[in-house]
Amino acid sequence: MIALLRRDLALAVRAGGGFGLGLAFFLIVVVLVPFGVGPDRGTLTLIAPGILWVAALLAALLSLDRIFALDFEDGSLALLATAPLPLEGIALIKALAHWMTTGLPLTLVAPALGFFLNMAPDAYGYLLVSLALGTPALSMIGSFGAALTVGLRRGGLLLSLLVLPLYVPTLIFGAEAVRRGVDGTGATAPLMLMGAITLGCFALLPFASAAVLRINLR
Repeated sequence: MIALLRRDLALAVRAGGGFGLGLAFFLIVVVLVPFGVGPDRGTLTLIAPGILWVAALLAALLSLDRIFALDFEDGSLALLATAPLPLEGIALIKALAHWMTTGLPLTLVAPALGFFLNMAPDAYGYLLVSLALGTPALSMIGSFGAALTVGLRRGGLLLSLLVLPLYVPTLIFGAEAVRRGVDGTGATAPLMLMGAITLGCFALLPFASAAVLRINLR
């Protein structure tokens, strides 16, 4: 499992698997938002948590189609399916590699980019915690969507249509946690719900992804 994780991390960094692409997209969206909504500091402060969460979600979406597609094209996925490591473990490692190369960098960079949106000082900690809890769920859901569309030509659009509705609860609770943290109304409930979503994704979706991969590999 460790060898597979190292391999996927190396491929993501060397082959442009989304490591730099996601961060660049994230930065571009955050920088362009003030030009679109205007320079009013109050407006930017109000929408900053939602904009950062939407930008992070879309940035994570960019590299989802590469989770299984490259291995499927060169035959590596068929070989992995015959390895002693079960497909459930392979799906979990793939999702973990995607999070480490996309979700984790976005989580670490987001508070710094909040400066461009005049984010409230109290929001930085809540933003970091909410992204740390929510981005793993995005990667796990994305890996399930990638397993569904593996082998399809131009499956990127279909993957987006499948995955985006499943991302909505995490997006809602993530932005709500930051907003409640700033307002002082208590962010515990949305953060706990995000943690429950993430744990549920990691408990169930590896098995769903493995079942879909077995069908696609027949």
